[in-house]
Amino acid sequence: MSRQHHIIPLVSVIAGIALFSIMDAFMKRAALVGGVYTALLLRSVMAGFVCMAIWLAKGGHWPRAALFRLHVLRGLVAAAMAVTFFYGLVRTPMAQAIALSFIAPLIALYLAAVQLGEKIRREAIFASILGFAGVLVIVAEHLTASNSSSGGGGGVPGNEAIKGIVAILFSAVLYAWNLVLQRKQAQLASPLEVVTFQNLVVSLALLPALPLLWQTPHLAQVADIGGAALLATGALVLLSWGYARAEAQVLLPIEYTAFIWAALMGWLWFDESLTAPTLIGVALIVIGCWIGSRGPKVAVVV
Repeated sequence: MSRQHHIIPLVSVIAGIALFSIMDAFMKRAALVGGVYTALLLRSVMAGFVCMAIWLAKGGHWPRAALFRLHVLRGLVAAAMAVTFFYGLVRTPMAQAIALSFIAPLIALYLAAVQLGEKIRREAIFASILGFAGVLVIVAEHLTASNSSSGGGGGVPGNEAIKGIVAILFSAVLYAWNLVLQRKQAQLASPLEVVTFQNLVVSLALLPALPLLWQTPHLAQVADIGGAALLATGALVLLSWGYARAEAQVLLPIEYTAFIWAALMGWLWFDESLTAPTLIGVALIVIGCWIGSRGPKVAVVV
């Protein structure tokens, strides 16, 4: 098998993560203006209809019952994951939000162990300790900065910071589950089908809250959401294509490139600085994930 065949899935996932990070910036700006719910619902509806039209035009057909249930399950997980992540994102700097989400691969190791009946190795336990230490460093730094900005009294900014951190950590748990489902789903359906059903299920899952949470968006917000929908669609296609051709263990380290993009977007779009404690926390989490995911070499399939 040629080296090029090994590299192409990796490049696809790298590009997908980059698009997702840029999409996060669009969504954060839109959510700061008109709320997380409106931005997320509009993004899902826009992307869902575009993908469905293309999927049907390419001869897409209704999936089998088992695959449909998998589409629905991952869509529901993705809906909850997205709501909690973007709720946290508008309350934390982008780099810190992405850094906290890096705990997901460690959680995925435990989920995979439970689902597959595998024994949790000592390396995984040590990796979890390192990852948890990294999370504590980032959380402590973020809370200290938030309390300092509010005069150190733990007022609204500090409370909002806690809410944001809790939401992102909960989203990371859901993302870990999403990683397990994504690998299985990508092996059974085309990338376009995966993206179509994910957006449609997310839209339907969010729709019941429309009377309570909807805020009429401004034109600039609609433009940001439209850009986010295109970026999210492209990212999901690239990730689904890559995960269908390489095992998760091969692709796991690439997830960490999101931090570079998030730090860059946060600096360019929101004037967010990158602090030493955040870098230390990221290093601990990444080292922990690397230790936890080490194992026998796996092949890339094409």
